[in-house]
Amino acid sequence: MMKRGSGILLHITSLPSPYGIGDFGYEAYRFADFLAKAKQRFWQILPLNPTDVALGNSPYSSCSAFAGNRLLISPDILVKEGFLSKSDIEHPPFPEEKVDFPAVTEYKDRILRTAYEKYRTGGGDGEFMRFCSENSRWLDDYALFIALKEHLRAAWCDWEKDVCERKKSAISAWEKKLEDRILMEKFFQYLFFRQWTLLKTYCNSKSIQIIGDMPIYVTYDSSDLWSNPGLFKLGADKKCLSVAGTPPDYFCATGQLWGNPIYNWDALKQNGYSWWIERTAHALKLYDLVRLDHFKGFVDYWEVPASEKTAINGKWVKTPGEDFFEALFRRFPYLPFIAEDLGVITADVRELRDRSGFPGMRIIQFAFRDDQTAELYKPHNYIRNCVGYTGTHDNNTLIGWLYGRNNNSTRTAVEVRRERKRALRYAGCEGKRKREVTWQFIRLLMMSVADTVIIPMQDILGLGEEARMNIPATCNGNWEWRFTKGQITSALIKKLSEITEVYGRD
Repeated sequence: MMKRGSGILLHITSLPSPYGIGDFGYEAYRFADFLAKAKQRFWQILPLNPTDVALGNSPYSSCSAFAGNRLLISPDILVKEGFLSKSDIEHPPFPEEKVDFPAVTEYKDRILRTAYEKYRTGGGDGEFMRFCSENSRWLDDYALFIALKEHLRAAWCDWEKDVCERKKSAISAWEKKLEDRILMEKFFQYLFFRQWTLLKTYCNSKSIQIIGDMPIYVTYDSSDLWSNPGLFKLGADKKCLSVAGTPPDYFCATGQLWGNPIYNWDALKQNGYSWWIERTAHALKLYDLVRLDHFKGFVDYWEVPASEKTAINGKWVKTPGEDFFEALFRRFPYLPFIAEDLGVITADVRELRDRSGFPGMRIIQFAFRDDQTAELYKPHNYIRNCVGYTGTHDNNTLIGWLYGRNNNSTRTAVEVRRERKRALRYAGCEGKRKREVTWQFIRLLMMSVADTVIIPMQDILGLGEEARMNIPATCNGNWEWRFTKGQITSALIKKLSEITEVYGRD
């Protein structure tokens, strides 16, 4: 059970930065200072894995479950550590409040290649080689995968047969042919993990714990699938037989068709869940606590035939969830997981969560709907071993939820009005200004018995739906929001620290 405390949800990309995207640079350290001054114990972030413009820039759709996102590497830190000069990081004008992913990707790739060329001509060092050796189990396949994709310009299933099937002679030939590009990709990963480790160490020195996020699924065109096709439900042609999603829900009447490959849980069980054990060990090195995405999927998952255009015609399929977590606990005596137990949660999911001792999630925005689970999400019904949120990256901001447009859920206009009226009445906010309303909902969470409370930065700043991070079941315009330097004020720090202290979370 975690010590009583609170924190803020803010992805690294949302930090201020002159380089078009938040990164591991000086503003990240300033944000850690802000958290410490405001008496916050936790900084929750989204997955740090590589993103892709073609996949909507989602951190939940990545070509690797182990690699880091090179876009988060700080140009300023590269200059400070001698990898680049100041003239190397000159940049075009970037918008302050949004991430222009194509422009940022072009810029970061250019300066990172420059850093590699300077490093290579300088002769290298032992620290980089140690990094490559210590991470070889995933890094070798990942770097080769990226080099092949760039060279062949196709998904791995469309590569020549011997490479697709990883024949040793073909792999050796390509490793030799693409040797320099492979080394460059490894160098990018070295820079990423070097900078992240320094930032995390600084946060921990300020008594701030990092809550990371481990997506349950990987994408089809990923190094994980190419390296481990037997762990997924694929046909003889290496194509997906079925894909992941959710049935019709709050966000979409036709369900959410994620399209991720489905795990072959029988194969995972036969090899002792070794891939998941390695992935968990990797996550526990990166973070202090880990939000275990889509916890229900470890009990049963929604499987949709690959030919379907929506998620309606899927079915629930059981997994060896209890056996899986027993295997994890044998390897890791303590698993600092937070179970993302949202959606349609059945008794067996709750039993596995509680038996494992993982805190679940309680979202205040779910507390006023016309359904029987709403009472669970009201702060007066919380239990100690849970994490309370005003909302997550998939929700609207508090202001957007209470006053914005209803264009992102299956609710009717009447249901929306009824929900908002209940919420405002519950919080005692009828007739109050929006800014006061935001802090009253934050206060309700802070005074609850939940050991941990996490507030999205957008709600701390009192922003509307324009600051929303993601709209589920949509592909465009997500993951772009950023805040600016001037939005954190001494008055804000004072207000947040006082409410934290009043309710014993300091």
